[in-house]
Amino acid sequence: MLKRVVITGMGVVSPNGVGVEAFCRAVLGGKSGVRRISRFDTSQLPIHIAGEIPAEDFDELAWVDKQQRKHVSRSVPLAIAATTEALQDAGIPTQGISLEEQRNIGIVLGTGGGAQDFSEEQYRLWYEGNIKKVSLFSIPSGTMGTMSSEVSMAFGLRGMSHVVTTGCTSSTDAIGYAYRQIQSGMPGIPKMIIAGGVDSPIAHGIMKGFTLMKILTTSWNDEPQRASRPFSADRDGFVIAEGSWMFVLEDYDHAISRGAKIHAEITGYGSTCEAFHRVRLAEFGEEPARAIQLALEESGIPATEIDYVNLHGTSTQLNDRIETRALKLALGDHAQRTPMSALKSQIGHPQGASGAAGLAATLVAMKHSQLPPTINLEKPDPECDLDYVAEAGRKMDIEHAVCNCIAFGSKNSALVVKRI
Repeated sequence: MLKRVVITGMGVVSPNGVGVEAFCRAVLGGKSGVRRISRFDTSQLPIHIAGEIPAEDFDELAWVDKQQRKHVSRSVPLAIAATTEALQDAGIPTQGISLEEQRNIGIVLGTGGGAQDFSEEQYRLWYEGNIKKVSLFSIPSGTMGTMSSEVSMAFGLRGMSHVVTTGCTSSTDAIGYAYRQIQSGMPGIPKMIIAGGVDSPIAHGIMKGFTLMKILTTSWNDEPQRASRPFSADRDGFVIAEGSWMFVLEDYDHAISRGAKIHAEITGYGSTCEAFHRVRLAEFGEEPARAIQLALEESGIPATEIDYVNLHGTSTQLNDRIETRALKLALGDHAQRTPMSALKSQIGHPQGASGAAGLAATLVAMKHSQLPPTINLEKPDPECDLDYVAEAGRKMDIEHAVCNCIAFGSKNSALVVKRI
């Protein structure tokens, strides 16, 4: 018999709020975390803004020793900070636990770009002739796979330590993978798995690459908070962002036995690939819709019982139009009656951490019975004609919700969560 899987801890480092409480206030209040980039000179770029976490709100050296920071990506302190809060929220000690307990907690980390910012810096040092400043660990720390190990080592956790990287669906798939592991109840699978996402793509070279693709907005450098505009007719690209959103997933019976509080239950996960294009989505929206339908089928509820959808909502013309079409296919007539919102309107696009960010916003909405708004939706697009909870949130009880995600490479993933 398959195990029930619940979420018992959550941790957040977001552009619009560091810590769950700050994130909660920001999400429900429609606070933007998009601002002018302060980390490096953007004068040679057409984009000067990002969903950047302010330095005054997040001190990397509080999470990674100064001597070690030069050997890892910014994603590492982001992930460690969010994981610390998630463990504390779940009532799990962050240090000093027994060997048996260490072996009973695993990590599945989702990331799109991983340590790209770290590798970019190593190449910069090398080509500028500063070879002695290049990290001894430029190869291992520049790979995706070691990122979860950094989190494991920070807490002394000896369960599985895996990285899932599937583009923008990475953290949705990481959570789905962790869900499947616990659900199976197979011998050797930890009772608890830390799962979620992290990305830190705010770096000069990375942004230059996105600029070449012409998918970042260049229209709002002087009004950063208005830049991310999902589903608005005048949208012209996304805002790149960083952040980390981590969760403790747990066997329901184990959570009950230790008296843990439960945020929600994961009841379904679906994932598909259109096999269509490296970047573009197929116009029909069939495979994004099928990912949602697979998650609904596993959850055992009809589309008519979905109370809320957290959308991918990147703020590109293509994504928003096709995601709207996909929701109509997945939910049928119920799509017109279902409120939906896009967190990226507030924080920008944190790449592979997107799905985890959307799940965090959904858990906030469930707890407070309040729908997060899609801000900056000022000019309705006739092709995007669903209820996106524009501009201001509203009170509503949420029992079942869908968290949707779409990625480069034709990937689509969705989770269904239930309030307990």
